Amino acid sequence: MKFISKSILETYALAEQVAKKLSGGEIITLEGDLGVGKTTFTKGLARALEVKEEILSPTFIMMRQYKGRLKIYHYDLYRIEDEEELEELGIKENLYDTGAVSVIEWNKFKDLPKKPIRIKIERIDDNTRSFEIE
Repeated sequence: MKFISKSILETYALAEQVAKKLSGGEIITLEGDLGVGKTTFTKGLARALEVKEEILSPTFIMMRQYKGRLKIYHYDLYRIEDEEELEELGIKENLYDTGAVSVIEWNKFKDLPKKPIRIKIERIDDNTRSFEIE
């Protein structure tokens, strides 16, 4: 499925549509360049899943957890070199939580417990993004 977003509000609306289909145990990988809107999409997803906390990028801590209708594990693996480093951090076990949705920016996991929902985001211009969801 392809979607063109011309604003943050349209990105939130897309994230809400994705959230409506989630029941727990899903893994979402977000792909795209720096600043393309991966965390913005995650903010919209969290909002739709009734998370009340402010969503912050987990760039320096690798993973943040939020509670809403479903828990959200929000990973940012940009600074991780490889899956071996992930094993040392011990954060993979959260991917098996059937009461949560795992959202992974800059995925480095080679062996995910299930096929992820893959969302590729591309910048068209300063305000416009293309989302491709598989």
